Amino acid sequence: MKKLKVPASGEAIADLQPGDMVELSGYIFTGRDAVLPKLVTCIQEGKLAKSGLDLQGSVIFHTAVSPAGIGPTSSNKVEIEGSIPVLSEAGVKIHLGKGALKPETVRALAENNAVYAVTPPVTALFGSRVDSVEVAAFPEEGMEALHLLKVHDFPAIIAAAHGRSIYD
Repeated sequence: MKKLKVPASGEAIADLQPGDMVELSGYIFTGRDAVLPKLVTCIQEGKLAKSGLDLQGSVIFHTAVSPAGIGPTSSNKVEIEGSIPVLSEAGVKIHLGKGALKPETVRALAENNAVYAVTPPVTALFGSRVDSVEVAAFPEEGMEALHLLKVHDFPAIIAAAHGRSIYD
């Protein structure tokens, strides 16, 4: 088990391989279908810095935050998978969700020294690893807003790194 502090350094990401088990500690963002395209638009319009969000070395967990808990959504939904190349280029180092990604998305991750990690859908475990939750942006999206979670020992498995995938 590799322990990673987030935000993650480029060196830490370079050491990860498909199949590595990791535990993340630090702050991670959450986002899914409703908010990730908005975040991409902010980046493409040059408004990210003005928003106060710093994505360098960050993690984005493909989930919503609800009273029922958190659990991964499918990362290969068009709105989510389509955001991964732009977000990686903007500094996101770990995309966390579930499901297989297209080969072109795996290549985009490699080009930006970013990785994709999967995690089992176990909301009770995740809830015990979240120390705090706050809305970071787009509060109008409710539970699908971009949230910032402080986590400790958050489990994941690296599914795609350096152009290779566990799904190949």
